[in-house]
Amino acid sequence: MSVLIVIPARYASTRYPAKPLAELKGASGQSRSLIQRAWEAAIAVNGVDRVVVATDDDRIKDAAEAFGAEVVMTPESCANGTERCAAAYDVLVSDAEIVVNLQGDAPLTPHWFVEDLVSAMRATPEADIATPVLRCDGRALNGFLADRKASRVGGTTAVFDANMRAMYFSKEVVPFTSDTYADDAETPVFHHVGVYAYRPAALMAYPTWQVGLLEQLEGLEQLRFMEQGSTVQCVEVEARGKQFWELNNPEDVPVLERMMQEMGVE
Repeated sequence: MSVLIVIPARYASTRYPAKPLAELKGASGQSRSLIQRAWEAAIAVNGVDRVVVATDDDRIKDAAEAFGAEVVMTPESCANGTERCAAAYDVLVSDAEIVVNLQGDAPLTPHWFVEDLVSAMRATPEADIATPVLRCDGRALNGFLADRKASRVGGTTAVFDANMRAMYFSKEVVPFTSDTYADDAETPVFHHVGVYAYRPAALMAYPTWQVGLLEQLEGLEQLRFMEQGSTVQCVEVEARGKQFWELNNPEDVPVLERMMQEMGVE
């Protein structure tokens, strides 16, 4: 099955305007933009036929083309990354059988997260969409709880059934646990990693569906699939000693830079 990775990137983020162009300093002291680091994460994935950046802004287009990325322009009206991926797929007239949405705010996404996701889509033909989940250690869980206490949106959590079919995603920390955990302790909470793999038919149906109540309340695009009865397959991935965090707020920049320092990411 041929694989296309689309990196959706918009300039006018409500929480963090111009976020794709934010500079992140790596372990070597060199700064590169968020969109460049996301593109570098995408081209490191094995078995991918094509990688494109999908944007609606010439500033992002110019920056991406300057470091060698293929860029496709998409409408400003795209409400989220999934809609932008659908628009890009339509413009590209691609024959890819799996379309991966590698969101531009997750530059630390390890290549094996995407590879495991593609493998799961090939092995699970009934899945319309698949997305990775990562079991939180105490350090990650305590970070999520600290964010919520400070009224910040941190990571998204996921719950799923015994067959790894998604039951719900939330910006709250679910499931609830009253226990406390050491930084290196295993917890029952799973971090939803913001990467998606779609069947083209499900992807192209998505923009035609009405936004449901849960998507409105949580602001999570994947809930539209669930509210329409699509099968969302969760795929547990392993960190293998790597740290993972999305750039959601300006306060996340030093967090990501510290992680890159610790992991030696240039």
